[in-house]
Amino acid sequence: MGNFMSCSSSQSKQVKKKPFSKRFSSYKENNNRSSSNRWNNKKEKFSDDSLLNQQEAIAAALLFQQQQNGGAFDRSSSLRYTNTSNKHTLPRSSSSRARSISDTILQPHQLLNQELKIDELETSHFVLVHGGGYGAWCWYKTITLLEEAGFKVDAIDLTGSGIHSCDTNTITTLAQYVNPLIRLLQNLPDAHKVILVGHDFGGVCISYAMELFPHKIAKAVFLAASMLTDGQSTLDMFKQSGSNDLMRQAQVFLYANGNDHPPTAIDLDKSLLRDLLFNQSPAKDVALASVSMRPIPFAPVLEKLSLSEGNYGTVRRFYIETAEDEAIPLSIQQNMINSNPPERVFRIKGSDHSPFFSKPQALHKHLVEISSIPAVEKCGNSVS
Repeated sequence: MGNFMSCSSSQSKQVKKKPFSKRFSSYKENNNRSSSNRWNNKKEKFSDDSLLNQQEAIAAALLFQQQQNGGAFDRSSSLRYTNTSNKHTLPRSSSSRARSISDTILQPHQLLNQELKIDELETSHFVLVHGGGYGAWCWYKTITLLEEAGFKVDAIDLTGSGIHSCDTNTITTLAQYVNPLIRLLQNLPDAHKVILVGHDFGGVCISYAMELFPHKIAKAVFLAASMLTDGQSTLDMFKQSGSNDLMRQAQVFLYANGNDHPPTAIDLDKSLLRDLLFNQSPAKDVALASVSMRPIPFAPVLEKLSLSEGNYGTVRRFYIETAEDEAIPLSIQQNMINSNPPERVFRIKGSDHSPFFSKPQALHKHLVEISSIPAVEKCGNSVS
């Protein structure tokens, strides 16, 4: 992901992993405390909200783990803020007619789904591949929206990610890291195709899979992702594009083999997660990420991809830009697009690096639209 940018200087800057207890930011105490009841009430409310966010985050993680183990995703348990002050309050409408409680209220994704004819698509099977440090848990909103629309969805944990039991520090190759995705594609029937969606470093992972299984991939979607060219590594791409101070500050290199050896993984400073990855995302999703993210294996970041026109080049590629991204800024995304033009480019306005949290409806709209594109169109068309 965009946090790899100072890797080239890792040998000279030997950073030891910070103690876990020091990696979370703390709120400064107010020296001018008031004894008024109003201030005390605000303090109690703030504490309650923080506790609620943490509880919701853990609940979401448990729900997703249950789903991965074969349980159904219970829509009624999805995490949403609700207004409990009046159970019969209806959503606002711009219509001049008073809305009746018996009126059918359709959400934007439901209106979109009404026009969708699943049976006429080349494939209705999405495979969602998370980015560096994330896990399958990050797709919980996208999974729900796509399944409600009638799609089949698989979200995987790459090796050492999410609930996968492998120690991230032991991952030494890209093939090892991507293995769960490769096994999924290997087990598909020969005539079955999927739409791969890769976020962040997941773009490298789906590129690797496209080279191996082009006949099983109908379309590949790069979501704020590393979209490399042949012979390029993720580190190469970011060295060419440059990095910013926030990225460098967030990186903490791990040296499981000792400081006299190359880094084995990259961790992220928890106190900078919101600014770097979730600057437009709901607080409950930031809380979920803070208890779920894991270190990023370092070796795959250095590995150069081998991509051919006969395999990788035959798969239809699409790119979804994220306009308010601090991890892989829009300028870097556009550099990759210009160097390796996809069939079509979309953009999610107001999205941070994690659109599945900050703009789930807009992301869903673009994924459904991509699934419905029947034929190759001109490259470089940008849709906002």
